[in-house]
Amino acid sequence: MAIALGVLFAGTFVMGCAEMLVGGMLDLMAADLAVPLSAVGALVSANALGIAIGGPLLTFLTARLARRPVLLVALAVFTGLNLLPALGAGLETFIAVRVVIGAAEGLFIAAAITTATSIVPRERVGRAMAVVISGFAVSGAVGMPLGRLLGEAVGWRVSFLAIVLTAAIVLVIALLVVPRVPAESEVGMLGQLRFAFAPPVLAVLAVGVLLFAGVSAAQTYLVPFLDGVAGVSGPWIGACLMGFGIAAAVGSFAGGRFADAGAARALILGAIGVAASLIAMMLWGTNLVVAVIALLVLAMTSAGITSPWQHRVEHLAGPGVILAASLPASAGNLGDAVGAFSGGQAIDIGGIPAAILTAVILAAVSIAAAIASRSLRPARRPRTESALPHETEPVTVQ
Repeated sequence: MAIALGVLFAGTFVMGCAEMLVGGMLDLMAADLAVPLSAVGALVSANALGIAIGGPLLTFLTARLARRPVLLVALAVFTGLNLLPALGAGLETFIAVRVVIGAAEGLFIAAAITTATSIVPRERVGRAMAVVISGFAVSGAVGMPLGRLLGEAVGWRVSFLAIVLTAAIVLVIALLVVPRVPAESEVGMLGQLRFAFAPPVLAVLAVGVLLFAGVSAAQTYLVPFLDGVAGVSGPWIGACLMGFGIAAAVGSFAGGRFADAGAARALILGAIGVAASLIAMMLWGTNLVVAVIALLVLAMTSAGITSPWQHRVEHLAGPGVILAASLPASAGNLGDAVGAFSGGQAIDIGGIPAAILTAVILAAVSIAAAIASRSLRPARRPRTESALPHETEPVTVQ
């Protein structure tokens, strides 16, 4: 079981590194391809679009299939398509491919979470989710710096070859150790839609969209905040960003335990933590010590909320859990996009402080929404109930 969970973590880690790789090499890619920086930035948007739309769509279409082949095919598609830039694909082709890569990532996340939660006792479901999700958090600490180092040392195309080789190794190991997990759906495809998009599920997804929009409104502009407000410069900015990534990884792992202890309560506490850190940045961001502590708290609480949010969504979806497993990643990407746009608009009006204020407002609204959603209960299940993720009533695994 532990080895299988480790492989699932490795899968999301290498996918997260592939995403971060682009962020670390934007200027290098733009210079090599002789295009504006914004053109290369479209790679980030394309990947997010693939996760947000393609992930749930592919998960829906494969909901009746066993999870192991779905997971392996998604990882194989990710591996193969990332080989194209290493072989010389142009920017337009790579942008189109990134949409498909994002969709494969979304499918892999859903299948990996379903697999992970199926091989552990029910009282450890949140921690199993955290293992899978933490791959992305850990990649945030190393992906961008690693991408920069590789890009400067061997070129950006060779950097993607490193991703392909790593993903291929993970794929081979996954083929050997990931157990067979049936879809175990109590309902058909239309039932998956009905339960996964039930009003309680949508309400909790909206909580996450608000929360991650608030995080993104500040996080997208961390470098200008550190440089222009907190007074951090030079290599210390890179150190702060790495610290942010490490804190996020710690928070992501810890979030699994909070999810198992009570996902609804953890969602509220996480939102409060995010809002408190953002308020500290807004009021005392010019104090270097306060600014750094606030950034670390923001990283830990925002990453720590992902597992409770995932747990809560799947619990409320009931029999629609297979499709619902893909929805938090989709909604999180939507929140990131909304937050980055809102923060950018605020900067145009009032500079970096306005972006932080926008983040505070969004986070504050998410607290109210999280509290309001605490009493929500899942839709009525079919009479024949299978072992699906649940927030209470631990069971014994045979």
